[in-house]
Amino acid sequence: MDIAGKVYIVTGGASGLGEGTARMLAREGGTVVVADLQVEAGEAVARDIGGAFVKCDVASEADGQAVIAKAVSLGKLMGLVNCAGIAPAVKTVGKDGAHPLAVFSKVITVNLVGTFNMIRLAAEAMGRNEPEPTGERGVLISTASVAAYDGQIGQAAYSASKGGVVGMTLPIARDLARSGIRNMTIAPGIFGTPMLFAMPQEVQDALAAGVPFPSRLGTPTDYAKLVHQIITNEMLNGEVIRLDGAIRLAPR
Repeated sequence: MDIAGKVYIVTGGASGLGEGTARMLAREGGTVVVADLQVEAGEAVARDIGGAFVKCDVASEADGQAVIAKAVSLGKLMGLVNCAGIAPAVKTVGKDGAHPLAVFSKVITVNLVGTFNMIRLAAEAMGRNEPEPTGERGVLISTASVAAYDGQIGQAAYSASKGGVVGMTLPIARDLARSGIRNMTIAPGIFGTPMLFAMPQEVQDALAAGVPFPSRLGTPTDYAKLVHQIITNEMLNGEVIRLDGAIRLAPR
């Protein structure tokens, strides 16, 4: 499947992994709809890459439908890359008591329900496409995390949400196989994103040093390269790919 001439949605496209992906898709000739809650940053990215911006809470059905409507108005919607997410760190029981249930619910709602919301809506629209020569009508790529497998202290909610994304990868691919729509997930390791850059520098350095090879933080470009490969290689379907430099997270 060629990237050029197609329309792609990137959630969380205003910054971090999403921005890197949006810029890659635009460089490859795609038209990108940036879906994000960060209006100013999202509009700036969309303007810079010749795409469109839609303010979107990924867990909102109405917002998701607005993103899909914008995408199909621009051409043939062939790709969705889910990069929107949150990552609060709260222990199951901490010094302030039990983990707030509202925090747990919000993480699941944004990271898991929001991911599925955008998948189901995009897949419905893609199912109406004329197939490519490969038989494809679209490709869906979601973002999990290595925390889905080896979550750290304070990551119960985050790991549960990303574990859910991992767990639904194969059944969604099977659901959509007859429609020629592929579904994949990327599980990044320690990446340089706005969430990580909010940590103290010494913490960032320690995390980078813990990556076996290459011993550095992952970059949005690293992530975007894998997105490119998934889109263009039709045999990649129903799988989760760890993009982590061989790291396995320690408890803390």
